[in-house]
Amino acid sequence: MTVYNIALIGFGGVNRALAELIATKNDLWERDLGFRLNIVAVSDLHLGSLVSPNGMDAKALVEAKFGKGGFEQLSGGSAEADNETVIKSSPADIVVEATFTNPNDGEPAVSHCRWALESGKHVVTTNKGPVAIAAEELKRIAKAEGLFFEYEGSVMSGTPVIRMAEKTLAGSEVNGFEGILNGTSNFVLGRMEGGLDFASAVKEAQQLGYAEADPTADVEGFDVRLKVVILANEILGANLKPSDIECNGISKLTSADIEDAAKAGRRWKLIGSASRGEDGKVTGRVAPALLDGDHPLCGVNGATNAISFKTGLLGAVTVTGPGAGRIETAYALLSDIIAIHRQKAAVATKETA
Repeated sequence: MTVYNIALIGFGGVNRALAELIATKNDLWERDLGFRLNIVAVSDLHLGSLVSPNGMDAKALVEAKFGKGGFEQLSGGSAEADNETVIKSSPADIVVEATFTNPNDGEPAVSHCRWALESGKHVVTTNKGPVAIAAEELKRIAKAEGLFFEYEGSVMSGTPVIRMAEKTLAGSEVNGFEGILNGTSNFVLGRMEGGLDFASAVKEAQQLGYAEADPTADVEGFDVRLKVVILANEILGANLKPSDIECNGISKLTSADIEDAAKAGRRWKLIGSASRGEDGKVTGRVAPALLDGDHPLCGVNGATNAISFKTGLLGAVTVTGPGAGRIETAYALLSDIIAIHRQKAAVATKETA
């Protein structure tokens, strides 16, 4: 049985949910997956940093009600979030990166991932920024160091679209995709269909926790743009940057637009898409689209996400699932750790063969 020491960088909803799973599921994982997870370090902008080489009680960590700088109260703790020291010096095998990140340059997550890989630690992350902006560099470092850089949760949370496209649909000739990749915008459009104006629908999304205090990244399509870059580069072999993606959000849609679409049996959706042309060039786009009732994405409601892969051999293959949520996103991190565990086992088997 294998034990992986992990360092949690960021202790907000996602990494806290992972700690909750560790507290309750480790025995099950040992039985079914062949490993346990042991938290040896945590760093958080609000709480500070904590390093415990022998491991922490995950249940106690989750249930403790720390105030600002609260980790200073514990042995090995500090009121300061010294991410660089925690990442480079902690006895972690895997760094779990889940911090708030600037979508323009991917920081501080890009640096977190780079520090981890350069200090001999695998990385799993749910952050879109470092994957959309610096994936090529980070994968190059990982390969040179014999490490793994995994990021399944960066697109549709716990719904495994990247691995599905790369592994399950291998050979099906995927040449494009279109998806509803932001639950907030989809929720807003649905509430506008229910009679609310745009501002009221956004306010309700904020009250329900779907939208941030500043909803710009969601409703203007910036969040989806990063996801399109990730999928286009990963699945279609492109080399796109966020600035290469034409991007328009839903803020200009009016109640009249929604009503007219409904009368015609159609629905507005914010669609992120990319496709490979006959010349091999990959182009991407984010924009509101008016979908017919028989379109595979037309019936996707609420905060749900969905993506329809365009394949040469199977036609459209559509996957629907949660695109957000604490536990769902924490599962994506777990799925990345499972992938690392299995790849390490495969390498070990090959070396002993």
